[in-house]
Amino acid sequence: MERLVTVFGGGGFLGRYVVQALFKSGARVRLAERDPSNAWFLKPLGALGQSQFAVADVTDAESARRAAHGSTAVINLVGILAGDFDKVHVQGARNVAAAAAATGASALVQVSAIGADAASTSAYGRSKAEGEAAARAAFAGVTIIRPSVVFGAEDQFVNRFAGLAQRLPVVPVIRGSVKLQPVWVADVARAIADAALDPATHGGKLYELGGPEVLTMEALNRWIGEATGRKRPIVAVPDEVAGAMARFGGWLPGAPITADQWEMLQRDNVAGAGTAGFEAFGISPSPLAAVAPAWLVRYRKHGRFSTTKNA
Repeated sequence: MERLVTVFGGGGFLGRYVVQALFKSGARVRLAERDPSNAWFLKPLGALGQSQFAVADVTDAESARRAAHGSTAVINLVGILAGDFDKVHVQGARNVAAAAAATGASALVQVSAIGADAASTSAYGRSKAEGEAAARAAFAGVTIIRPSVVFGAEDQFVNRFAGLAQRLPVVPVIRGSVKLQPVWVADVARAIADAALDPATHGGKLYELGGPEVLTMEALNRWIGEATGRKRPIVAVPDEVAGAMARFGGWLPGAPITADQWEMLQRDNVAGAGTAGFEAFGISPSPLAAVAPAWLVRYRKHGRFSTTKNA
């Protein structure tokens, strides 16, 4: 039977890598987006007839059912960092899971996040946990994948800090002591694709995916400065100041952090001890230093032609 995998959110940062991993496997891929034109750039990366597109909104149960129709596997990558978390993370997860069950799909992968916890002080963390529960209730064999902070050439995390080091004489760091386990987007994508294609192995399981290094926020910023040749003094933003800034994050233009993101930073973002991870997929995750310099070079003073280590 030919495999058809529907990917909700396939045109996003993580999605484009998941889709490419599925292309390599030979599966047909249906990219389900509110605006499919946002994912058209992926079509030339697959073989002739390997991709198709569907208009879908995870918050609309009927459109989710239409998009999932005929699928052998379904992947839900849709998530937000601000906005109506319940509508997107909980109702959306429920709709996608119900759609996967209704079409008779053999696999469903729900992408969550490390820190998902029904008791979290963060609405993001709570909604991710509630989304997992909603997906399990609608699709018994769902695979839950929780990545740590995902990095890659198109990310809005490492690139954001590199941009600060490029523009500012000093780099302000919020919650410099919090620990992260940055994980390369291509490694996460491969695990997600494998889970969707092999439900006999991965169905019904939960995985937490972190990179090979645990770094503090301050150490990460120092590494970025060295990698871009822009070593800047690190200035720790006092918690009292950062907390005050966060209170304005929901409405003040240009605010560096929202109140909910501040709550998320109160906990380390590291894979739990004893929780299955990349080893279950036979993947050795890549460290930052092995892949990030390939695109961070653009932040150097003279780009790839830079001859100095600091600028």
